[in-house]
Amino acid sequence: GSVKAGKMPEGEKMRQCKQDEEQQQKEEEREGLIEFYSSYQELFQFFCSNTTIHGAIRLVCSKKNKMKTAFWSVLFFLTFGLMYWQFGILYREYFSYPVNLNLNLNSDRLTFPAVTLCTLNPYRYSAIRKQLDKLDQITHQTLLDLYDYNMSLPQRDWSSSSTQRRSSRSLLHHVQRHPLQRQKRDNLVNLPENSPSVDKNDWKIGFVLCNENNDCFHQAYSSGVDAVREWYSFHYINILAQVPDAKALDESDFENFIYACRFNEATCDKANYTHFHHPLYGNCYTFNDNSSSVWTSSMPGINNGLSLVVRTEQNDFIPLLSTVTGARVMVHDQNEPAFMDDGGFNVRPGIETSISMRKEMTERLGGSYSDCTEDGSDVPVQNLYSSRYTEQVCIRSCFQLNMVERCGCAYYFYPLPGGAEYCDYTKHKAWGYCYYKLLAEFKADVLGCFHKCRKPCKMTEYQLSAGYSRWPSAVSEDWVFYMLSQQNKYNITSKRNGVAKVNIFFKEWNYKTNGESPAFTVVTLLSQLGNQWSLWFGSSVLSVMELAELVLDFIAITFILGFRWFRSRQKLPPPIPAVNSQDNAAFQDEAPALCAPHRFTVEAVVTTLPSYNSLEPRGPSRDGEEGHE
Repeated sequence: GSVKAGKMPEGEKMRQCKQDEEQQQKEEEREGLIEFYSSYQELFQFFCSNTTIHGAIRLVCSKKNKMKTAFWSVLFFLTFGLMYWQFGILYREYFSYPVNLNLNLNSDRLTFPAVTLCTLNPYRYSAIRKQLDKLDQITHQTLLDLYDYNMSLPQRDWSSSSTQRRSSRSLLHHVQRHPLQRQKRDNLVNLPENSPSVDKNDWKIGFVLCNENNDCFHQAYSSGVDAVREWYSFHYINILAQVPDAKALDESDFENFIYACRFNEATCDKANYTHFHHPLYGNCYTFNDNSSSVWTSSMPGINNGLSLVVRTEQNDFIPLLSTVTGARVMVHDQNEPAFMDDGGFNVRPGIETSISMRKEMTERLGGSYSDCTEDGSDVPVQNLYSSRYTEQVCIRSCFQLNMVERCGCAYYFYPLPGGAEYCDYTKHKAWGYCYYKLLAEFKADVLGCFHKCRKPCKMTEYQLSAGYSRWPSAVSEDWVFYMLSQQNKYNITSKRNGVAKVNIFFKEWNYKTNGESPAFTVVTLLSQLGNQWSLWFGSSVLSVMELAELVLDFIAITFILGFRWFRSRQKLPPPIPAVNSQDNAAFQDEAPALCAPHRFTVEAVVTTLPSYNSLEPRGPSRDGEEGHE
């Protein structure tokens, strides 16, 4: 009875084996979530058969035709190469950070700019008048010796005290150390001075500058006028530097220079201007420079701007410094210094100059798009001016700081750094030699100032156009000069060359804004990449993800195969046990049986599961048979 109960019908075994196979398959599927392909060939074949990238299926479906496989392989990878070549071009363009220029016309009430007007008449300060007179005497004798020119000098009282005589002797000594000389041109150096081949036009004129080691060079000029003016200016600066507060002296007379001032048809007063002295351009007046309420133009046109009547006669002037007559005017933005050498222009006497302006604003993109600076805080140059950052402010500050470092003193035309003093050859004997050497390096950009000083990201400029007419006219000059003489004590002799009129106004309300915007953004880059991908493969973003999945699977398979290879090298395989003949025969007898490896498990299941016979009702006949047996 126990032997029969241990046997299982053939159908039951088949059913049980099928259940075991399904369970094993489910386990294998669950393990497949973390398993990878067994080989690179299997991975590549699966990818080509299931990807949405066009042309990949041809690498698999035509594998029986080697010619087609080779053709599609070459075509597929060539297409990939061309696409990524286009990708490289797009990335290079993106990282070059190109910009688009945006031009906008705006219409609004405009803030009137600052206007600086200079007399072109360097003033003879009373504190240095005697020294300037002595310099004029020395210059008179120098021109007489070099050119046989007897320069007329105004009649002055040449009597002086012992202190002034010592000062005059000191000035003469320093002028003799830096004399004005003639020098032969380079191609005539070997000829004697009295040679008939050498005439007056074959000479260059300049002055000698030496350092402490008596190393000298000749600062020469092709024009004698430029040489004399530069030589005189060099000594004039030294005289000014000897006066500690020369720049603070205010000997200007506004009413004697500005005869009439009106803005927007209203009279100007002293609250609307500030005064400063320029060594070469004389007394200068800046209107509307934020010292009071800023002017705004209610309407464009000549009657709604600034109108000035100025005196252009040179009174008590220095003829060797100023060789022109008239006035110099410059238009600039508030909080910016007036660099009269750069942006100014001269106003002619006896002429009405009408200057129309048009405002133009420039806004640049900073960061990676350009090397502009917002406020100059990231520029490695100290701002010596009490104004906001501009490129010219930075360049001049850079030169002045190099001047103090190299020459030990500061150039008189630029602001004074802290702890420094202005150059004066009574204290700094070789500063002239050092200055002109440094100036040559500055112009050649050896100092690096032009590279250090970057453009500001926001700039405001004014485009100017000028018109000229005679003023006053021939029929009106009598009553105009009479009214000026009554109101302003106008008593100059040369009336035609004694006054000038300047009108400065906005031409129109419209002003132009030049802005920049990125020409190649991230969105543009992605769009261009998508266009190239669709052009070459007709795919979408999900196709890119499929390609990324292929790369990740490739890396994972490489890691797994490498790990297995490493483990196989580290650990030897276990020895194979010997098998006798009896065990081999037993194995052969059990081989045909179904589900032999699960034999014991099946028997356990049979003892627990009910059979079909157990579902029938128990009767006495059934029990009797069993007992009989």
